[in-house]
Amino acid sequence: MKFLPSQLAYVLDNGEMKRNLSALARFVAILVISIALFSAGFHAIMVFEGQEHSWLTGLYWTLTVMSTLGFGDITFESDLGRVFTIVVLVYGIVMLLIVAPFTFIRFFYAPWLEAQIRMRAPRALEADVEGHVIICGYDEIGQGLVARLKELAIPCVIVEPDAAEAAVRHSEGVSVVTGRRDARETYEAMQVQKARLVIANLGDAENTNIVLTIREVTSDVPVVAFAEAVDSIDVLELAGATHVVPLKEHLGAQLAVRVAGGNQTAHRIGRFEDLVIAEFPVHGTQLVGRTIRDTNLRRLTGLNVVGVWERGRLEPAGPETVLHEHSVPVVVGTDEQVTDLDALFVIYQETDVPVLVIGGGTVGRSVGKALRNQGARVTMLDSDPGLRSELEEIADCVVIGDASNLQTVKSAGIEEAPSVVLTTNDDATNIFLTVYCRRLNDEAHIVSRISHDWNLEAIHRAGADFALSRVSLAIQTLISMVLDRELVVVGEGTELFVEPIPEHMIGKSLEASEIGKKTGLNVIGIRSNGDFDANPTASRELVAGGELVMLGTSEQRRHFLTLKPTT
Repeated sequence: MKFLPSQLAYVLDNGEMKRNLSALARFVAILVISIALFSAGFHAIMVFEGQEHSWLTGLYWTLTVMSTLGFGDITFESDLGRVFTIVVLVYGIVMLLIVAPFTFIRFFYAPWLEAQIRMRAPRALEADVEGHVIICGYDEIGQGLVARLKELAIPCVIVEPDAAEAAVRHSEGVSVVTGRRDARETYEAMQVQKARLVIANLGDAENTNIVLTIREVTSDVPVVAFAEAVDSIDVLELAGATHVVPLKEHLGAQLAVRVAGGNQTAHRIGRFEDLVIAEFPVHGTQLVGRTIRDTNLRRLTGLNVVGVWERGRLEPAGPETVLHEHSVPVVVGTDEQVTDLDALFVIYQETDVPVLVIGGGTVGRSVGKALRNQGARVTMLDSDPGLRSELEEIADCVVIGDASNLQTVKSAGIEEAPSVVLTTNDDATNIFLTVYCRRLNDEAHIVSRISHDWNLEAIHRAGADFALSRVSLAIQTLISMVLDRELVVVGEGTELFVEPIPEHMIGKSLEASEIGKKTGLNVIGIRSNGDFDANPTASRELVAGGELVMLGTSEQRRHFLTLKPTT
């Protein structure tokens, strides 16, 4: 009952509801007029047959016949009366049993139910909420981010302008507040002043409006805005955004560093305190076919190999792990140690054969620019002739044509290319092109973007060596900002985790804890008593109050959290 005034106000103020009630009133009027006419017809025929009945009796007969009750206490004796009865009966079946329920549900019950649902949508956060993350769009990025923040026990709330949609999200257990995204009152109700971070993850124009609105409320809270176009970066910064993230540009840069082209050096994925995480391709080096023990990398550089990428999977690394042509080892150590690793690869210079980039959109152009900065030669292939002049500013060679055409990809140099980067925004196309390119050049290092994470396994089965999605990159970028640490992009589905040492592992050595064996996580560091131990040895003792720094998937992390002491 407490929602009744609000529901009535919604009905009276909503223009569509007024039109619905008007349509319902017209139907009722037609029904009343029909009943009156049938009652009059009843009297006329009864008089014709020599019978006298009251007007109430006529109404009673009409309603019993129309509703198909048919008590049979009042009947006609002539064929004319029986024909009239059939007409009233059929009309009643159509109007009362078919049209009336549909009309009532369509024009009254459904809108009323929607009003009830809308009234259940939260309009404000609880007064004691603070340190929360405000997410302005519940798209794929928003959904993935909510799940990750929930795992990290960080409160978050979604802005949803559609009250009915907000009520559905609320019923699903998602923290949501309904209100206009460009209204100051919405963010005041969400207590934006107490928020840890605000994320504007919509289009450029709407993100600009959101940032301006938030800055009317508070100038202190950090605001992260996504930018689809490079030209929008300055506008968003002028509007007041603390961080502007051009996702497509970042995606292209991340894909480019996974390419075997230009100077052969280690790619620094990121760092955690004094620990540098890097990876390097062994393609074209004398490391191919050797075990990790035989490479002597630890003795020569001090780096520890914690994992090896094998066609999209980060496999645990042991002394007897063999490095194949397309293996990409992941190492951890100091800046100086990674520099020493680069010095070892000075003798391995890639050939002057261009890297082939298929797709000349924003991501493709970003890949081309990054590769040129790495010293690699680039061939761009796209089907749009209008992009030729723009692509010629980036690439050494531009080929316009259909990438699925054999002669086109051959003319683009697919058979000699050391690496192929697929940047179209359609997963099916990228999977098809992966199979196609792999058949034409089995030695090429194939890197691809994907739009949906459920296509990750498919594109690796097709032959891709590395794949990364815009959604995954966005979530990892945002989580790094929420936790105020440097971005570490290991790969699709693989992240850096920091977890307290479980009580049942305290006093054990790292080897005895069997973390890697039981979960697949790679422990790359241990933090305890203010000190950080990078590359801990197997004999390192786990102490109370310490934290484990690990690489792995969210599923592996969940497995780690469910580990129980062994008896």
